[in-house]
Amino acid sequence: MNAGVSELDVLDAPHVLDVVRVFCGPDGRHGNPLGVVRDGRAYPDEASRQALAAELGFSETVFVDDPERGIIDIYTPGLRLPFAGHPLVGAAWLLDVEELQPPAGEVWARSDGEFTWITARPEWAAGRRTQRYATVAEVDALPGPPPGEGWLYAWAWEDEAAGRVRARAFPRRGDGIVEDEATGAAALVLTAELNRALNITQGRGSQILTAPGPDGTIEIGGRVRWAARG
Repeated sequence: MNAGVSELDVLDAPHVLDVVRVFCGPDGRHGNPLGVVRDGRAYPDEASRQALAAELGFSETVFVDDPERGIIDIYTPGLRLPFAGHPLVGAAWLLDVEELQPPAGEVWARSDGEFTWITARPEWAAGRRTQRYATVAEVDALPGPPPGEGWLYAWAWEDEAAGRVRARAFPRRGDGIVEDEATGAAALVLTAELNRALNITQGRGSQILTAPGPDGTIEIGGRVRWAARG
């Protein structure tokens, strides 16, 4: 993350900004920071939302337009997204809802002990390319970002029999996010390609769990923790 404000900053602005960390590791550390604007009316148009997302500098910022119906809007520092995994998991945990409605479509959510899960379709995460490496050491040794263009999800088997994967994510879209700490959408794509449940360690130590469903959907789950309450 290359944030314009730290996780613990609260801006002097007419909104309540919560910051959570999504896909934390087993020890509660790491995870991808997510900014959530509880009242989307404070930023009524796309231009004002995009400006705030750029100022915050998180990989994604969510604007809640209807907390009861789960209607949300998702922005990176440079563009609006129809779907993104870690913002939906974080919003599901924060809003405590069973359904979310990003622009891509209806997303079901549930809690299971310390994990929050969403169910989504892999075609919503188009544009993310996966690349398998021979060893975990090769993935760890990659520069950030590797040469090339386009969204790259670099991964290697840590334990193929157990479905354990080591991954790193590089958006390579020129918006200041050099490496994404935990990426639900890319995990969705990889799970669809491999057609099996995965336990992914990404970034510095974030954990993402996935499971294919019988209808072509995939569940993505992880731990969510507070970083700051605005």
